[in-house]
Amino acid sequence: MKRAALRRGAAVLLTGLALLMVACSSGRPKPTPLESFTPQSSVRPAWQADVGDVRFPLQVAARGDRFIVASSDGTVMALRATDGQVAWRVGVAGGLSAGVGSDGRFTSVVTNGNEVVVLDGEREIWRQRVPARVVTPPLVAGERVFVKSVDRVVHAFDALDGRRLWTLQRPGDALTLLQAGVLTSYRNLLIVGQGPRLTAVDPLRGTVQWEVPLATPRGTNEVERLADLIGPAVRVGERLCARSFQSSAGCVDAERAAPLWSRGSGGAQAVAADDQRVVGADASDRITAWRTTNGDVLWSNERLLNRGLSGGLMLGSAVVFGDLEGQVHLLAADSGQTVQRFATDGSPVVGTPVRIGNLMLVTTRKGGLFAFRGD
Repeated sequence: MKRAALRRGAAVLLTGLALLMVACSSGRPKPTPLESFTPQSSVRPAWQADVGDVRFPLQVAARGDRFIVASSDGTVMALRATDGQVAWRVGVAGGLSAGVGSDGRFTSVVTNGNEVVVLDGEREIWRQRVPARVVTPPLVAGERVFVKSVDRVVHAFDALDGRRLWTLQRPGDALTLLQAGVLTSYRNLLIVGQGPRLTAVDPLRGTVQWEVPLATPRGTNEVERLADLIGPAVRVGERLCARSFQSSAGCVDAERAAPLWSRGSGGAQAVAADDQRVVGADASDRITAWRTTNGDVLWSNERLLNRGLSGGLMLGSAVVFGDLEGQVHLLAADSGQTVQRFATDGSPVVGTPVRIGNLMLVTTRKGGLFAFRGD
């Protein structure tokens, strides 16, 4: 048991070391100045709120008619999508390292002390500790809570009482990515990012059903070969599309458990996708659109280089990215041309924008919540 604990500690230490080395070697140049453009979008600001500083890889949960958000200090709250009014708010002791996962009733976050916390509305109903740090938001589905820690171990809990149902631990590299990974569902399967592979797991038993690689890691050392899948993945019909850290973007056929395509594109943020295109920014913030069916390049945009772009979101005929100055950029999905831009609070946009219907929510590092409405 002691040796296992030491191995887990080494994996976490190496994770932090890897990110430090990547950050130090990247030395980001000055952001490209913002271009002039003629607005061509009907998207407009809807409402604004605040949740408090966000210093962890927040992913907002969009369920029913509510956005569920969280801050680093443990504030978790649900806001009505229509007007931004707070439906409920609760403070979770311990500060947060991951969240938010929700099925509309149960909401789950993870504390800095590796405690999985589940709320029923605004009432905390249980906590369970896991052995390693968690940065990927939990998945809440089928009255179960699924948690993936940075050592790639997956834990399943009963959402009602916190009973541990199963744990999936598989052989893998010691070096892992300290960034939110893939944890989602497809039909009756749990889909987990395991290194550069999408892995389908039986959610009842924790057994692996299939695996499909999205990338082939290359490099002369463990840091260069680090290619964990970055969440959230995007589902488009029977396709699941995602980015592999500093390696590629691609899609798999989840119905046939087969790879569709993978294209080299070194980046660190999630892609956006619809039935026609997959769009993502690489490490220098060059944005590329690939055809969803076969990965052919449709267009490329270099006008937002070095702006620290967030993950992307498809919103009608536009694709949306936030940047490190809090700007929200809307690009025409069919050409990559800028069609609209909005300023927020000047701090970086975190995570990936989310939507409910025609309403999109963007979150900033300062905890600003900015909602925009399209036609």
